[in-house]
Amino acid sequence: MRASRPAVHPVEAPPPAPPPPAQAQGQDQEQADGDVVTQPRGVRMKDPPGAPGTPAGLGLRLAQAFFAAAALAVMAATNDFPSVSAFSYLVAAAILQCLWSLSLAIVDIYALLVKRSLRNARAVCIFTIGDGITGTLTLGAACSSAGITVLIGNDLNICAENHCASFETATAMAFISWFALAPSCILNFWSMASR
Repeated sequence: MRASRPAVHPVEAPPPAPPPPAQAQGQDQEQADGDVVTQPRGVRMKDPPGAPGTPAGLGLRLAQAFFAAAALAVMAATNDFPSVSAFSYLVAAAILQCLWSLSLAIVDIYALLVKRSLRNARAVCIFTIGDGITGTLTLGAACSSAGITVLIGNDLNICAENHCASFETATAMAFISWFALAPSCILNFWSMASR
């Protein structure tokens, strides 16, 4: 026996009504039935302070470059830093940190001048990876230089023959450069992970 089967056809939802003026400006508004209308899709939040393309982000990049350049200048002012591999590593890491921070500072200046957000997924990924690499190298160089400085100053007591004050200053500047880099790296990683 053949029974007829009802045919089911999908029904499309009606197009949404145009948003009221308050919602078009990005504000939530109560509807008549008590539901809250959320912001339309595609509206982004403001960039958090310290993110790429913000004035605070530019300040962090300039601080990173300044302290890395100071570590480089103080270490290069001594004539015996190439004899210790940790100090040569600090100089190489400081050079890389200066180049990275200055190039991203230029990108931040451009983004601020043209009022453009740097929340592009590919750009944030590149910023995060670059910050992670330069941060790891800078922290490793600062820690190894601190270890050698403590060895020279406290354990061997040969500061009279070496430039211990210069080594300590360069190491401190490298640590400060890393401390300025850490918020940028964390904000970029958070922005990349929240996509």
